[in-house]
Amino acid sequence: MKNLLVVLLIAAMFGACSNGKKSAADSSDKAVSIAAAGATFPMPYYNMVIKNYIKEKGVLVTYGGIGSGGGIKSLKDKVVDFGATDAYLSDEKMAAMPSEIVHIPTCLGAVVIAYNLEGVEGLKLTNELLEGIFMGDITKWNDSKIAANNEGLNLPDQEITFVHRSDGSGTTYIFSDFMTKISTKWADAVGTGKSLQWPVGIGAKGNPGVAGTIKSTPGAIGYVGSEYAFAQKISYAMLKNAAGNYIEPSIESISAAAQGAMPEDTRVMLTNSDDANAYPISGFTWLILYKEQAYDGRSKAQAQGTLEFLDWLISEGAQSQASKVNYAPLPEKAVAQAKTILRSVTYNGEALLK
Repeated sequence: MKNLLVVLLIAAMFGACSNGKKSAADSSDKAVSIAAAGATFPMPYYNMVIKNYIKEKGVLVTYGGIGSGGGIKSLKDKVVDFGATDAYLSDEKMAAMPSEIVHIPTCLGAVVIAYNLEGVEGLKLTNELLEGIFMGDITKWNDSKIAANNEGLNLPDQEITFVHRSDGSGTTYIFSDFMTKISTKWADAVGTGKSLQWPVGIGAKGNPGVAGTIKSTPGAIGYVGSEYAFAQKISYAMLKNAAGNYIEPSIESISAAAQGAMPEDTRVMLTNSDDANAYPISGFTWLILYKEQAYDGRSKAQAQGTLEFLDWLISEGAQSQASKVNYAPLPEKAVAQAKTILRSVTYNGEALLK
């Protein structure tokens, strides 16, 4: 939570805190500053577009990458204007929030299976191999099962070290949702969630922590947001998708995972898509906020500023920047649904956006 406290202190220096309780009046004469926290998975994209928004609009927006679990808790505690999560809230968790929550998808990304094996490139992994490695049944890189699927690769006689998240994480949710779909053994023993009881491995905090640990640990393997693997220049495996094709993460293969139907509230997991060109561990990431914005002395100007930023974030200008940091922009249908959701957000019952 230290990162979040720093975020909020910075925000307070530049403008009125969104959760101040002095007055609920429309204080449009005061500077609006927006504070948010949550997922590290989309943080490279958020950092880039927030910088652009501050430059373009002159409105301070701060974001703390504390993990999806921290983002949800921060919104629940009403210490941020919105939270960020890679795992949508279940009906049960929605009901546990102080009031109704809406989800705004912002981009798509991939969770890659990154590894550290000197001189080994082009590793191919099937669902059966992923199950064996992450359940602790395959413990050496030169195991015959891995070797049989990777003819021509010089796999070392080296222990496998699985690196996973130690904090509550939407990246973990995406990864474990995929594993639950492709492995009955995983589903029964571990399941899907932001925080899990791991069968093997060592933990690291945040996507930066996992990426750094893999890079510094020979023989390591783990799951990490694609941009972190790219930035750290860590090798990652080609995965066999549901159609039987080995796929690398790319803007095109991530986008292909989002070709199916989407519910009106946008809460859908994209893992293990049956699209022939889809990368199998792809997913949306969301920003979450309260549907009724008049709470805890929150000003109408603060609520309006928050909604205007979110509407800008799903605009063509912001979405066109996603590929610069290896995220896929939202498909048109997702943008349309997100705009509709934003226009359902109210202040004292009145819509804030037209």
